[in-house]
Amino acid sequence: MEKFTRLTGIAAPMPLVNIDTDMIIPKQFLKTIKRSGLGVNLFDEMRYDRAGAEIPDFVLNKPAYRDAQILIAGDNFGCGSSREHAPWALLDFGIRCVISTNFADIFFNNCFKNGILPVVLPQEAVDALMEDAERGANARITVDLETQTVTASDGTSYGFDVDAFRKHCLMNGLDDIGLTMEKAPAIDRFEDGMAQARPWI
Repeated sequence: MEKFTRLTGIAAPMPLVNIDTDMIIPKQFLKTIKRSGLGVNLFDEMRYDRAGAEIPDFVLNKPAYRDAQILIAGDNFGCGSSREHAPWALLDFGIRCVISTNFADIFFNNCFKNGILPVVLPQEAVDALMEDAERGANARITVDLETQTVTASDGTSYGFDVDAFRKHCLMNGLDDIGLTMEKAPAIDRFEDGMAQARPWI
């Protein structure tokens, strides 16, 4: 998993509330178990018309936001059914951080496991960042995980809380497998000991 330490990038404003996982990645794209290739279908039903053509007014189709790495979202982002494909699609598109006032629990947890930082801020801060993001590609936002701050293009900074363990994992690029592999020497010692103590197993 790619490390997340400090990110400065374009933020896309998406003020809709209750964006659920089916809106993030519709069910027909859940057949794959690959983490790559889902970005093209991110927000599919909002990005494309029935003929498959881009809808120009959708934020991620606008030239200023095609390379967005940060998403400023409305309340209750990621609600609905549990699907790990939702953070996979966001990450494959290039989104490394989502900022909102609130996230659905399962989506929130899945973000950390897949290298995305979900930042919870008060409504006033999200409103200010949303307004900043609406300025387009020239308004770059910085998210610093080490200092736990989000800094708007005008220099205004907002602090956020994050669980220490999750922070450690993101900053070191550790998913569940990576965490297990950190204990590889201890696991090997245990396995060697078991082989000697119980060779019949």
